[in-house]
Amino acid sequence: MRTPWGSIRWQNSFFLITTFLATIIAVPIYLWNHGIDAFQLGMFVVFFFATGMSITLGYHRLFSHLTFHAHWSVKLFTLLFGAAAFEGSAVAWSADHRKHHKHVDHDEDPYDISKGLFFAHIGWLLFRTGPDTPLSWVRDLQKDRLAMWQHRHYVPLAFGMCFGVPALIGFAVGGWDAALGAFLLSGVARVVFVHHMTFCINSLCHWIGDRPYSSKCTARDSFLMAIFTFGEGYHNYHHEFQYDYRNGVKPWQYDPTKWAIWLLNKVGLVRNLRVVDEEKILKAQIAEQQILLSAKLEKRGAPVCESLQALLHAAQERMHEAFVRWEVALADWRAAAERRHELSREHRRELKRELDEATQRLRDALRYLRYAHEA
Repeated sequence: MRTPWGSIRWQNSFFLITTFLATIIAVPIYLWNHGIDAFQLGMFVVFFFATGMSITLGYHRLFSHLTFHAHWSVKLFTLLFGAAAFEGSAVAWSADHRKHHKHVDHDEDPYDISKGLFFAHIGWLLFRTGPDTPLSWVRDLQKDRLAMWQHRHYVPLAFGMCFGVPALIGFAVGGWDAALGAFLLSGVARVVFVHHMTFCINSLCHWIGDRPYSSKCTARDSFLMAIFTFGEGYHNYHHEFQYDYRNGVKPWQYDPTKWAIWLLNKVGLVRNLRVVDEEKILKAQIAEQQILLSAKLEKRGAPVCESLQALLHAAQERMHEAFVRWEVALADWRAAAERRHELSREHRRELKRELDEATQRLRDALRYLRYAHEA
């Protein structure tokens, strides 16, 4: 039987606790004595975004879910700065994450939220509850030479990129005082911020928000969490459609990782962006609302007042009519796209306008259905 002391992951615990203590003790002392200038602040921001994006764009959406193909330079960047995030190699990280998606909310889930918020956030890294995830989960990544190079040399890469590079840049710019500041701010404090940004995806993104696409697991959509996690906060969508390069699937949703991938695609550094058809997304939303509605009616039991019955019937009828109309408009638009050289530009524009109107009616009907559900 494993003792409490025997279950501690000593290396992880030492690193996580030491960097946290240094951030709340050594960093304020340095700032009190030396202040902060534009160089130190700027380098902190650059390293924060470079390492954070290397996790969300690289480790998560590229290596774990294969949502797009990337040029070797993009891979190398995310592997180097991903190592500076001190979250393990991309290969090991992806193995844990794929296992999480396969067994979400169950014992086999490495960061199972059902074991508590603390466990999902950081406890699974401090205490060993089972064997490490085998690399059989990432046989494809074992064939990636860059990913395996990072995996084999992860420790020196992590220490060098996380602490060595900021300190060297600081020394080159302002001598030993600047080197110490860069080490503490862009190294130690930054890694703590990026750690807890990532940990929030495992914990709070399964705790705070709505589940518009599926209530089969605890993953939730939250604009607040998206702000703190580079767009990963639209987690209910991600768990339902994990192979989409977007988490914030709506154009207005805050997802800087999605925008970065899109921009890289425009300049030719990434390709084959995988997306889910809007038809599947809307069907998932409609199906989830119907499930919630049925559950609510069953919980209320009979009799249901006539006014509520009328409201629910009207909402369902409106949804059905809007969905039928949208499917027809979508089919017409797809047929036109296949025959685009045979149709005039004006005709194609008219079909697109009809599809947009049908889509808006369907969204309005979905909102009305939600209103009926909440009544």
